[in-house]
Amino acid sequence: MKKWYDEEYEFQVEVTGFLRGDRTERYCRNGEEIGDCYRCTYGCPVNREGYGICSKTMMMLFPLMEAVRSGGDLEKVGGDGKYSKTIVCPDGCVIFRLTATPLGNENFHTGGFWKEPAGGADSPNEG
Repeated sequence: MKKWYDEEYEFQVEVTGFLRGDRTERYCRNGEEIGDCYRCTYGCPVNREGYGICSKTMMMLFPLMEAVRSGGDLEKVGGDGKYSKTIVCPDGCVIFRLTATPLGNENFHTGGFWKEPAGGADSPNEG
């Protein structure tokens, strides 16, 4: 992979609790523990050990992350602040807190990073 764009936000997803009991054995396949922390900018969040967040939970996180990237305020969708929101996994097991941190980089769309270079991708002048 060759990451070429410095993202506008970093996201942290932390396990803050469980809806049932004090552990996830027998109902959470990912084995989440309170305090587990996942981080990402654009890709899927991974923890320090390199394991990815639950794919079902990612389906819930992605629209919230896109809302932040497009200038949205998570308070307007039940968040704890502009850049934070608590969610429960789709299986009703694990409580997560999503927190976005602005990195000060230009927005992907309004900064024009998505546009084709002058002359097109196959232009002999590019490279």
